[in-house]
Amino acid sequence: MLTRRHMLQAGAAGFAATLIPGLASSGLARAAAMADFEVTHSEAEWRKLLTPGQFAVLRQEGTERPFTSALLHEERKGRFDCAGCQLPLFSSETKFDSGTGWPSFWQPLPRAVNETTDKSYGVTRTAVSCHRCGGHLGHVFKDGPAPTGLRYCMNGVALTFTAA
Repeated sequence: MLTRRHMLQAGAAGFAATLIPGLASSGLARAAAMADFEVTHSEAEWRKLLTPGQFAVLRQEGTERPFTSALLHEERKGRFDCAGCQLPLFSSETKFDSGTGWPSFWQPLPRAVNETTDKSYGVTRTAVSCHRCGGHLGHVFKDGPAPTGLRYCMNGVALTFTAA
């Protein structure tokens, strides 16, 4: 159900992403660059491996515009993987329509994601990144459906879909 709150969230995030897509103050990108992940590449290698949109989100903590992802309405059975390293992240069984404009899930697969505190844009949120390559995926909020009450709001460009 699309609510006014969802429209305001989507509009604010889309506006911010349009005006300042390169702003990264959460430290996730710096931490990812220095951390020891299973999959690592230089910035030049990441730029060759990813599309410009994927690079902006996964490696620079950008946000895609809401309602633009082809995966938003993906309803087949399967799984959603990291576009950077193909690690399975979410099952289609946990996907739901949050009305926010981004693919949303109520639970990731075991050991698939890392969560860190993000204080960018003057608010405290929980950023979600790929456990294998450190790529930024989106954020998790405590306004999702049962059974977890969580909403993993992911950038579709950071994901790929594999049908079952």
